[in-house]
Amino acid sequence: MFSYNPLWKTLVDKKMKKTDLINITNLSSQTIADMGKDKYVSMSTLDKICNTLNCDISNVIQHIPNNE
Repeated sequence: MFSYNPLWKTLVDKKMKKTDLINITNLSSQTIADMGKDKYVSMSTLDKICNTLNCDISNVIQHIPNNE
């Protein structure tokens, strides 16, 4: 499973809100809502966020192993 918790922490560290992210990336509010539910988003979306926030992918997404 993947979690976007690192992104929410990055936004706090940069004193930004989700609406700021929507405005500067031109992503839809639905995409951000999906990320809030740890749903799939495209690699191009992740790339856009990393480029816009000038951060590494590890500041946006984290892999959480399944407990099988």
